[in-house]
Amino acid sequence: MVATKKSHGSSRVGEAGSGWSEDPAPLLRVGAGFRLSETDPDETPGFDGKKSDGERELAIAAGAVDTLQEKLFASSLFDRDGDQHRSLLLVLQGMDSSGKGGIVRHVVGSVDPQGVTHASFKRPTKLELSHDFLWRIRKRVPEPGKIGVFDRSHYEDVLAVKVLGLASLEEVDGRYGTINDFEHELVEQGTTVVKVFLNISPDEQKARLGARLERADKYWKYNPGDIDSRLLWNQYQDAYQTVFERTSTEAAPWFVVPANPRQPAGCAPISPSPTSSISSGPPAA
Repeated sequence: MVATKKSHGSSRVGEAGSGWSEDPAPLLRVGAGFRLSETDPDETPGFDGKKSDGERELAIAAGAVDTLQEKLFASSLFDRDGDQHRSLLLVLQGMDSSGKGGIVRHVVGSVDPQGVTHASFKRPTKLELSHDFLWRIRKRVPEPGKIGVFDRSHYEDVLAVKVLGLASLEEVDGRYGTINDFEHELVEQGTTVVKVFLNISPDEQKARLGARLERADKYWKYNPGDIDSRLLWNQYQDAYQTVFERTSTEAAPWFVVPANPRQPAGCAPISPSPTSSISSGPPAA
């Protein structure tokens, strides 16, 4: 039996049959010197189990999230000695077909729908363009007691906007600091911010996009614009690198999850460590 190694509130790391040999959070967290180009989308950091182990761990983690979400909501009903009310914001980013929708289903599907808010930020409307770029984002941050999920987020304003030349480089450059201030504000108000980038390879993306044309149940997912984005793959990778360098902070860090393998990519964002963040409080700034 593998010696148990507990950290960040996880009780299953190192447990026989769990598949987790090490807490994935420190392995996936973006730190100084991180280079996206040097990562391997096929890796499974901290996980050496089988696909069946990953499926089982996902179910266990989902159950833990459900329980913790109930506690999170219950705590928002009472003001205990003036404590700040808590919420959790999961920010999901990744290239097309990286699996963001699957993560949303895992998170939303594992808890009471009343306890989750979901937002997917597409091309802004004329009204939204008439305001600051964070105007529409602020309206969708989770209320106390809620889990908020952003499937694409305010980071599109320094990713797609930059790559497609929809704003000047000077304007984009100023947005990184604005984003950091915004996320620090959320943390100060009691929101734990977990930012996850699902990292797939261009070959894996090609295979997944091809499957959308080959399978009748996937036709609806096919978007010719996805092919256009593939032509800008390197530019998007460079834009993400800048995002990680400029916005992975102590208060709101980024986690880069290898997403070529369906398991355990599906459970890494919610287990073991990010799951415990629901109850452990926002990280110190």
